[in-house]
Amino acid sequence: MSSVFSVRSGARTGWWRGRTRLAGLLAAALVTAAAVPVGLHMRSASAAEYPGPGAVSGNITVHDPSMVKGPDGTYLLAATAPGIALRTSTDRTKFTYSGLAFPNGASWTDEYTGTSNGNLWAPDLSYQGGKYLLYYAASSFGKNKSAIFLATSTTGKPGSFTNQGKVYSTTTSSDHNAIDPNLIIDRSGKWWLSLGSFWTGIKMIQLDPSTGKQLSSNKTVYSIASRASGSTAIEGPAIIYHAGYYFLFTSWDACCQGTSSTYKIKVGRSKTITGPYKDRAGTLLTAGGGTQILGTHGTIVGPGGQSLIQDGDGDVLVYHYYDGADNGTAKLGINRLTWDSSVWPVVS
Repeated sequence: MSSVFSVRSGARTGWWRGRTRLAGLLAAALVTAAAVPVGLHMRSASAAEYPGPGAVSGNITVHDPSMVKGPDGTYLLAATAPGIALRTSTDRTKFTYSGLAFPNGASWTDEYTGTSNGNLWAPDLSYQGGKYLLYYAASSFGKNKSAIFLATSTTGKPGSFTNQGKVYSTTTSSDHNAIDPNLIIDRSGKWWLSLGSFWTGIKMIQLDPSTGKQLSSNKTVYSIASRASGSTAIEGPAIIYHAGYYFLFTSWDACCQGTSSTYKIKVGRSKTITGPYKDRAGTLLTAGGGTQILGTHGTIVGPGGQSLIQDGDGDVLVYHYYDGADNGTAKLGINRLTWDSSVWPVVS
Protein backbone atom coordinates (compact mmCIF):
# COMPACT_ATOMS: atom_id res chain seq x y z
CA MET A 1 0.00 0.00 0.00
CA SER A 2 1.36 3.42 -0.84
CA SER A 3 0.64 7.07 -0.91
CA VAL A 4 -1.73 9.27 0.94
CA PHE A 5 -5.07 9.51 2.58
CA SER A 6 -7.12 12.63 2.96
CA VAL A 7 -10.08 15.04 4.99
CA ARG A 8 -12.09 18.32 5.79
CA SER A 9 -14.49 20.89 7.10
CA GLY A 10 -17.26 21.35 9.90
CA ALA A 11 -22.18 22.83 13.43
CA ARG A 12 -23.94 22.78 10.30
CA THR A 13 -24.88 26.40 9.71
CA GLY A 14 -21.56 27.64 11.06
CA TRP A 15 -19.72 25.20 8.85
CA TRP A 16 -21.43 26.30 5.67
CA ARG A 17 -20.89 29.95 6.48
CA GLY A 18 -17.24 29.12 7.05
CA ARG A 19 -17.05 27.29 3.73
CA THR A 20 -18.58 30.29 1.95
CA ARG A 21 -16.13 32.67 3.55
CA LEU A 22 -13.31 30.26 2.83
CA ALA A 23 -13.95 30.44 -0.92
CA GLY A 24 -12.89 34.08 -1.02
CA LEU A 25 -10.01 33.61 1.38
CA LEU A 26 -8.52 30.73 -0.57
CA ALA A 27 -8.73 32.52 -3.88
CA ALA A 28 -6.76 35.39 -2.38
CA ALA A 29 -4.28 33.11 -0.63
CA LEU A 30 -3.23 30.81 -3.44
CA VAL A 31 0.14 32.46 -3.94
CA THR A 32 0.67 33.76 -0.42
CA ALA A 33 3.94 32.78 1.22
CA ALA A 34 3.36 32.14 4.89
CA ALA A 35 4.82 32.49 8.29
CA VAL A 36 7.63 31.45 10.50
CA PRO A 37 8.14 27.69 10.89
CA VAL A 38 7.02 26.21 14.18
CA GLY A 39 9.46 23.86 15.88
CA LEU A 40 8.79 20.13 16.22
CA HIS A 41 7.94 18.95 19.71
CA MET A 42 7.87 15.43 21.05
CA ARG A 43 5.46 13.89 23.54
CA SER A 44 4.62 10.50 24.95
CA ALA A 45 1.22 8.88 24.35
CA SER A 46 0.12 9.85 27.87
CA ALA A 47 1.31 13.47 27.84
CA ALA A 48 -1.36 16.11 28.42
CA GLU A 49 -0.16 18.61 25.82
CA TYR A 50 -0.19 18.25 22.07
CA PRO A 51 2.91 18.84 19.94
CA GLY A 52 3.28 21.85 17.69
CA PRO A 53 3.47 21.40 13.93
CA GLY A 54 6.81 20.40 12.50
CA ALA A 55 8.92 23.03 10.75
CA VAL A 56 7.48 23.96 7.36
CA SER A 57 8.09 27.07 5.27
CA GLY A 58 7.32 28.72 1.98
CA ASN A 59 3.79 28.74 0.61
CA ILE A 60 1.86 27.06 3.41
CA THR A 61 -1.48 28.88 3.40
CA VAL A 62 -3.63 25.82 2.72
CA HIS A 63 -6.89 24.10 3.57
CA ASP A 64 -7.64 20.34 3.48
CA PRO A 65 -4.13 19.33 2.40
CA SER A 66 -3.37 15.94 0.86
CA MET A 67 0.17 14.94 -0.02
CA VAL A 68 1.86 12.17 -1.97
CA LYS A 69 5.49 11.38 -2.81
CA GLY A 70 6.07 10.93 -6.51
CA PRO A 71 8.44 8.48 -8.20
CA ASP A 72 11.19 11.12 -8.43
CA GLY A 73 11.01 11.83 -4.68
CA THR A 74 9.18 15.14 -5.04
CA TYR A 75 6.19 15.71 -2.80
CA LEU A 76 2.99 16.93 -4.42
CA LEU A 77 0.40 18.59 -2.20
CA ALA A 78 -3.19 19.39 -3.23
CA ALA A 79 -5.58 21.64 -1.31
CA THR A 80 -9.10 23.04 -1.48
CA ALA A 81 -9.49 25.91 -3.98
CA PRO A 82 -11.21 26.73 -7.26
CA GLY A 83 -9.34 24.46 -9.67
CA ILE A 84 -7.51 22.62 -6.82
CA ALA A 85 -4.30 24.31 -5.65
CA LEU A 86 -1.02 22.40 -6.06
CA ARG A 87 2.27 22.80 -4.22
CA THR A 88 5.54 20.91 -4.37
CA SER A 89 8.41 20.18 -2.02
CA THR A 90 11.66 18.29 -2.34
CA ASP A 91 12.15 17.83 1.39
CA ARG A 92 8.64 17.82 2.98
CA THR A 93 9.59 21.10 4.65
CA LYS A 94 9.73 23.95 2.13
CA PHE A 95 6.71 24.23 -0.15
CA THR A 96 6.31 26.12 -3.41
CA TYR A 97 3.02 26.99 -5.08
CA SER A 98 3.02 25.47 -8.57
CA GLY A 99 -0.45 26.22 -9.97
CA LEU A 100 -3.89 24.68 -10.40
CA ALA A 101 -4.84 21.15 -11.34
CA PHE A 102 -7.57 22.71 -13.51
CA PRO A 103 -6.33 26.18 -14.54
CA ASN A 104 -9.22 26.58 -16.98
CA GLY A 105 -11.83 25.68 -14.39
CA ALA A 106 -13.87 22.50 -14.00
CA SER A 107 -17.18 23.21 -15.74
CA TRP A 108 -18.36 19.62 -15.20
CA THR A 109 -18.66 20.42 -11.48
CA ASP A 110 -20.80 23.56 -11.86
CA GLU A 111 -24.02 21.59 -11.38
CA TYR A 112 -22.88 20.79 -7.85
CA THR A 113 -21.01 23.95 -6.83
CA GLY A 114 -23.88 26.11 -8.08
CA THR A 115 -21.48 28.56 -9.69
CA SER A 116 -18.87 28.78 -12.41
CA ASN A 117 -15.39 27.72 -11.27
CA GLY A 118 -16.46 27.18 -7.69
CA ASN A 119 -14.36 25.82 -4.86
CA LEU A 120 -13.42 22.15 -5.23
CA TRP A 121 -13.07 20.59 -1.82
CA ALA A 122 -10.91 18.18 0.07
CA PRO A 123 -8.74 16.66 -2.66
CA ASP A 124 -7.22 13.22 -2.11
CA LEU A 125 -3.92 12.47 -3.85
CA SER A 126 -2.30 9.10 -4.40
CA TYR A 127 0.09 7.55 -6.90
CA GLN A 128 -0.99 4.24 -8.39
CA GLY A 129 -0.09 2.38 -11.57
CA GLY A 130 2.27 5.05 -12.91
CA LYS A 131 -0.10 7.98 -12.46
CA TYR A 132 -1.41 10.42 -9.92
CA LEU A 133 -5.01 9.92 -8.84
CA LEU A 134 -6.86 13.01 -7.69
CA TYR A 135 -10.23 12.50 -6.03
CA TYR A 136 -12.08 15.71 -5.13
CA ALA A 137 -15.56 16.94 -4.23
CA ALA A 138 -18.00 19.53 -5.54
CA SER A 139 -21.05 20.70 -3.61
CA SER A 140 -23.58 23.49 -3.25
CA PHE A 141 -23.36 25.38 0.03
CA GLY A 142 -25.77 24.13 2.68
CA LYS A 143 -26.88 21.11 0.68
CA ASN A 144 -25.84 17.52 0.24
CA LYS A 145 -26.35 17.65 -3.49
CA SER A 146 -22.72 16.71 -3.94
CA ALA A 147 -20.42 14.66 -6.12
CA ILE A 148 -16.95 13.15 -5.97
CA PHE A 149 -14.90 13.18 -9.16
CA LEU A 150 -11.64 11.60 -10.29
CA ALA A 151 -8.86 13.11 -12.37
CA THR A 152 -5.54 11.54 -13.39
CA SER A 153 -2.11 12.75 -14.48
CA THR A 154 1.16 11.05 -15.32
CA THR A 155 3.22 14.08 -14.19
CA GLY A 156 1.21 15.79 -11.44
CA LYS A 157 1.92 19.17 -13.03
CA PRO A 158 -0.62 21.99 -13.09
CA GLY A 159 -2.97 21.67 -16.03
CA SER A 160 -2.02 18.06 -16.70
CA PHE A 161 -4.94 16.43 -14.90
CA THR A 162 -7.56 14.79 -17.09
CA ASN A 163 -11.15 14.55 -15.89
CA GLN A 164 -12.22 10.90 -15.58
CA GLY A 165 -15.77 11.72 -14.54
CA LYS A 166 -18.05 11.25 -11.59
CA VAL A 167 -17.27 8.56 -9.02
CA TYR A 168 -20.17 8.93 -6.60
CA SER A 169 -22.91 11.46 -5.86
CA THR A 170 -25.70 12.28 -3.41
CA THR A 171 -28.87 14.33 -3.68
CA THR A 172 -30.84 16.49 -1.26
CA SER A 173 -32.91 13.41 -0.41
CA SER A 174 -29.84 11.35 0.56
CA ASP A 175 -29.04 10.70 4.22
CA HIS A 176 -25.33 11.39 3.73
CA ASN A 177 -23.01 13.68 1.78
CA ALA A 178 -20.64 12.77 -1.06
CA ILE A 179 -17.67 14.93 -0.15
CA ASP A 180 -14.29 14.43 1.55
CA PRO A 181 -13.07 11.42 -0.46
CA ASN A 182 -10.18 9.22 0.66
CA LEU A 183 -8.75 6.27 -1.25
CA ILE A 184 -7.50 3.24 0.68
CA ILE A 185 -6.27 -0.05 -0.78
CA ASP A 186 -6.73 -2.93 1.63
CA ARG A 187 -4.28 -5.75 2.32
CA SER A 188 -5.93 -7.97 -0.29
CA GLY A 189 -5.60 -5.31 -2.99
CA LYS A 190 -9.24 -4.18 -3.02
CA TRP A 191 -9.90 -0.46 -3.52
CA TRP A 192 -12.20 1.52 -1.22
CA LEU A 193 -13.27 5.14 -0.93
CA SER A 194 -14.29 6.60 2.41
CA LEU A 195 -16.32 9.80 2.30
CA GLY A 196 -18.82 11.93 4.18
CA SER A 197 -19.52 15.11 6.09
CA PHE A 198 -22.28 15.75 8.64
CA TRP A 199 -25.73 14.16 8.07
CA THR A 200 -25.42 10.46 9.07
CA GLY A 201 -21.65 10.50 9.07
CA ILE A 202 -18.83 8.65 7.35
CA LYS A 203 -19.48 6.09 4.63
CA MET A 204 -17.43 3.75 2.45
CA ILE A 205 -17.87 2.35 -1.05
CA GLN A 206 -15.86 -0.19 -2.99
CA LEU A 207 -14.06 0.91 -6.16
CA ASP A 208 -13.08 -0.84 -9.36
CA PRO A 209 -9.25 -0.67 -9.60
CA SER A 210 -9.46 -0.61 -13.39
CA THR A 211 -11.51 2.60 -13.45
CA GLY A 212 -11.13 4.15 -10.00
CA LYS A 213 -14.93 4.41 -9.85
CA GLN A 214 -17.59 2.61 -7.85
CA LEU A 215 -17.54 -1.14 -8.38
CA SER A 216 -20.63 -2.15 -10.34
CA SER A 217 -20.89 -5.52 -8.63
CA ASN A 218 -20.93 -4.01 -5.12
CA LYS A 219 -23.11 -0.94 -4.65
CA THR A 220 -23.24 -1.29 -0.86
CA VAL A 221 -22.71 1.93 1.09
CA TYR A 222 -21.06 0.97 4.39
CA SER A 223 -21.51 3.16 7.47
CA ILE A 224 -18.24 3.38 9.41
CA ALA A 225 -18.53 6.40 11.76
CA SER A 226 -21.10 8.91 13.02
CA ARG A 227 -21.94 11.15 15.97
CA ALA A 228 -24.19 9.47 18.54
CA SER A 229 -26.49 12.43 19.28
CA GLY A 230 -26.63 16.21 19.12
CA SER A 231 -24.12 17.62 16.66
CA THR A 232 -23.59 15.78 13.38
CA ALA A 233 -20.21 17.47 12.84
CA ILE A 234 -17.96 14.62 11.77
CA GLU A 235 -16.14 14.58 8.44
CA GLY A 236 -12.87 14.23 6.55
CA PRO A 237 -12.18 10.49 6.81
CA ALA A 238 -8.61 9.30 6.33
CA ILE A 239 -7.61 5.65 6.70
CA ILE A 240 -4.19 4.08 7.13
CA TYR A 241 -3.11 0.48 7.81
CA HIS A 242 -0.65 -0.33 10.59
CA ALA A 243 0.25 -3.52 12.47
CA GLY A 244 -2.90 -5.49 11.72
CA TYR A 245 -5.39 -2.63 11.99
CA TYR A 246 -7.06 -0.10 9.74
CA PHE A 247 -7.11 3.27 11.50
CA LEU A 248 -9.89 5.74 10.65
CA PHE A 249 -9.11 9.39 11.37
CA THR A 250 -11.91 11.98 11.31
CA SER A 251 -12.32 15.70 12.00
CA TRP A 252 -14.96 16.75 14.53
CA ASP A 253 -16.79 20.01 15.20
CA ALA A 254 -16.39 23.44 13.56
CA CYS A 255 -13.93 24.20 10.79
CA CYS A 256 -13.32 27.31 8.69
CA GLN A 257 -13.94 29.95 11.36
CA GLY A 258 -10.40 31.14 12.01
CA THR A 259 -9.55 31.36 15.68
CA SER A 260 -13.17 30.45 16.54
CA SER A 261 -12.72 27.02 14.93
CA THR A 262 -13.13 24.00 17.19
CA TYR A 263 -11.86 21.30 14.82
CA LYS A 264 -10.09 18.31 16.36
CA ILE A 265 -8.81 14.96 15.09
CA LYS A 266 -10.15 11.66 16.44
CA VAL A 267 -9.35 8.05 15.58
CA GLY A 268 -10.64 4.49 15.84
CA ARG A 269 -9.43 1.16 14.48
CA SER A 270 -10.71 -2.07 12.98
CA LYS A 271 -9.30 -5.42 11.88
CA THR A 272 -11.38 -5.20 8.70
CA ILE A 273 -11.59 -2.32 6.25
CA THR A 274 -15.37 -1.86 6.46
CA GLY A 275 -15.42 -1.97 10.26
CA PRO A 276 -16.57 -2.12 12.92
CA TYR A 277 -14.21 0.65 14.04
CA LYS A 278 -13.78 1.22 17.78
CA ASP A 279 -11.94 3.84 19.81
CA ARG A 280 -9.42 3.19 22.57
CA ALA A 281 -12.19 2.75 25.14
CA GLY A 282 -13.95 0.19 22.94
CA THR A 283 -16.80 2.47 21.83
CA LEU A 284 -17.98 1.96 18.28
CA LEU A 285 -17.31 4.86 15.95
CA THR A 286 -20.83 4.37 14.62
CA ALA A 287 -22.04 5.06 18.18
CA GLY A 288 -20.15 8.32 18.57
CA GLY A 289 -16.78 6.87 19.55
CA GLY A 290 -13.44 8.42 18.73
CA THR A 291 -10.16 8.87 20.60
CA GLN A 292 -8.84 12.41 20.27
CA ILE A 293 -5.21 12.68 19.21
CA LEU A 294 -4.92 16.37 18.30
CA GLY A 295 -6.85 19.53 19.19
CA THR A 296 -6.41 23.22 19.88
CA HIS A 297 -3.32 24.07 21.91
CA GLY A 298 -1.78 27.50 22.39
CA THR A 299 -1.88 29.43 19.12
CA ILE A 300 -2.55 26.25 17.12
CA VAL A 301 -6.32 26.43 16.69
CA GLY A 302 -8.70 23.87 15.22
CA PRO A 303 -6.35 21.31 13.62
CA GLY A 304 -8.09 18.99 11.15
CA GLY A 305 -8.74 18.37 7.48
CA GLN A 306 -6.12 15.65 7.81
CA SER A 307 -4.54 13.23 5.42
CA LEU A 308 -1.88 10.58 5.97
CA ILE A 309 1.21 9.58 4.06
CA GLN A 310 3.32 6.48 4.60
CA ASP A 311 6.80 7.77 3.81
CA GLY A 312 10.24 6.19 3.84
CA ASP A 313 10.91 7.45 7.36
CA GLY A 314 7.55 6.46 8.80
CA ASP A 315 3.94 7.58 8.95
CA VAL A 316 3.16 11.27 8.62
CA LEU A 317 0.05 13.29 9.54
CA VAL A 318 -0.77 16.24 7.26
CA TYR A 319 -3.46 18.75 8.27
CA HIS A 320 -4.40 22.42 8.42
CA TYR A 321 -4.78 24.62 11.48
CA TYR A 322 -5.56 28.28 12.20
CA ASP A 323 -2.65 30.36 13.42
CA GLY A 324 -3.70 32.39 16.46
CA ALA A 325 -0.49 34.39 16.15
CA ASP A 326 -1.29 35.37 12.54
CA ASN A 327 -4.92 36.53 12.50
CA GLY A 328 -6.26 32.99 12.25
CA THR A 329 -4.66 32.25 8.87
CA ALA A 330 -5.12 28.63 7.76
CA LYS A 331 -1.71 26.96 7.55
CA LEU A 332 -0.12 23.62 6.79
CA GLY A 333 0.71 21.33 9.69
CA ILE A 334 2.93 18.25 9.37
CA ASN A 335 3.84 15.87 12.20
CA ARG A 336 5.26 12.42 12.50
CA LEU A 337 2.82 9.75 13.58
CA THR A 338 4.26 7.17 15.96
CA TRP A 339 2.63 4.19 17.67
CA ASP A 340 2.46 3.29 21.33
CA SER A 341 2.79 -0.17 22.86
CA SER A 342 -0.96 -0.78 22.48
CA VAL A 343 -0.80 0.08 18.78
CA TRP A 344 -2.52 3.46 18.96
CA PRO A 345 -1.26 6.50 17.05
CA VAL A 346 0.61 9.31 18.79
CA VAL A 347 1.20 12.68 17.14
CA SER A 348 4.87 13.55 17.65
